[in-house]
Amino acid sequence: MATTMAASMRANFLGNSPTWYKWTIIAFLLVNPVLVMIDPFIAGWALVVEFIFTLAMALKCYPLQPGGLLAIQGILLGLTTPEHVFVEAEHNFPVIMLLMFMVAGIYFLREMLLFTFTKILLGVRSKVLLSLIFSFTAAVLSAFLDALTVTAVIITVAVGFYGVYHKVASGKQFHADHDATADDEVIELHREDLEGFRAFLRSLMMHGAVGTALGGVTTLVGEPQNLLIAEVMDWEFIEFFLVMAHISMPVLVVGLITCVALEITGIFGYGAKLSDKVREVLQSYDAEATAKRSQSDRVVILTQAVVALLLVIALASHAAEPGIVGLMVIVLATALNGVTEEHRLGHAFEEALPFTSLLVVFFAIVAVIADQRLFIPVIDWVMTYEGKTQEALFYVANGVLSMISDNVFVATVYIGEVDDMFRAGALTREQFDALAVAINTGTNIPSVATPNGQAAFLFLLTSALAPLIRLSYGRMVIMALPYTVTMSITGLAALWYLG
Repeated sequence: MATTMAASMRANFLGNSPTWYKWTIIAFLLVNPVLVMIDPFIAGWALVVEFIFTLAMALKCYPLQPGGLLAIQGILLGLTTPEHVFVEAEHNFPVIMLLMFMVAGIYFLREMLLFTFTKILLGVRSKVLLSLIFSFTAAVLSAFLDALTVTAVIITVAVGFYGVYHKVASGKQFHADHDATADDEVIELHREDLEGFRAFLRSLMMHGAVGTALGGVTTLVGEPQNLLIAEVMDWEFIEFFLVMAHISMPVLVVGLITCVALEITGIFGYGAKLSDKVREVLQSYDAEATAKRSQSDRVVILTQAVVALLLVIALASHAAEPGIVGLMVIVLATALNGVTEEHRLGHAFEEALPFTSLLVVFFAIVAVIADQRLFIPVIDWVMTYEGKTQEALFYVANGVLSMISDNVFVATVYIGEVDDMFRAGALTREQFDALAVAINTGTNIPSVATPNGQAAFLFLLTSALAPLIRLSYGRMVIMALPYTVTMSITGLAALWYLG
């Protein structure tokens, strides 16, 4: 009886993920107590690496469960405390609200988004131009709105495109939570077209995601850490843009050039074009949808467009926290279109809440990093240098550490240390300004290298779209690599020669 129960528990542990993956997580959980007894600092770094591993295996098992087990163990082993985890979550409460409400709000704009982007997709036949439009539009929107909001939009659009093709090809209704393998008959009969379409969507998603980073570094509202740094430095919107422009503008240009080069050369997983068969499917759907579109349907799309305009105005003017604006979108889009049943509202939150939970788990890992002072040796080493070398090392150190953990946390740690030095009289105002620029650009630009570097990238990795288009952690890293190299080098060169 006991043997049967133990076997059943092993089978149920982490669901249907591979056996080797389950045993790896068990090994992590067994090794960490030993490492704590040897040195908590080593155990803290081990926990960080193990958590990154769970992210890398996101297509095998959603990271919330294995990552959550590691976070719980970190607390039980004394590497951090529940109180500190709560403080980290409270500090990032605007991001939590953004995920809870803004992503759900975008869900209620999906008819308008699919209508608009279908016209763009079918109207622009050049993949190079289409990729450039996605990247540049994401950059502009992220500069004035929010990278997570923009990412939620492009995910909604891509899921809509995939759903249209899947529905027509299989003759069955598609759902966003559909099994990633899709229907066997679709895979067998349309394998080449389906794989090509997945590659096409993957490249557009990565261009758009990188675009959010290109725009996010430029303005005060582009990324959460930008606002934090601006508050410390007492920079207003225009001033923030100007002090970053000598780095952010060259990086934007190089990023867009990289986008074009990748599509022309077709390297690193880019270059996939929309096949004639898939285009025919989408054109047929668009024609059919247009013919069937009733006056009521047109009113729904128009209403959603008006709500989307209000969304842009509210975010661009920073009228309220993005999460509050997202709640406004939910209320307006549902009330004006008659979506009043609770079960119809509930579907909108299915995408965001698992990621919100994962983000809180991530904050527990961040708390471990803070309590065990894992980044302090790097900070102390950088502080031994002066002048341009110190600025360059700040940029590089912030970039590397952001790839490992979270760019908002890294920026918080570094700007706090630099602020303390300035208040102690160890830095002039000019040095203080230069280091703040290095911190902001360092946490925003090189962090595109990994999904855990930016919340928008992590959201894309763990979204319902990722398994549909086979976008894994490793594939994201590979596809981001050329952007990481060109943008990071450009940023460092601009800091050194133009600062």
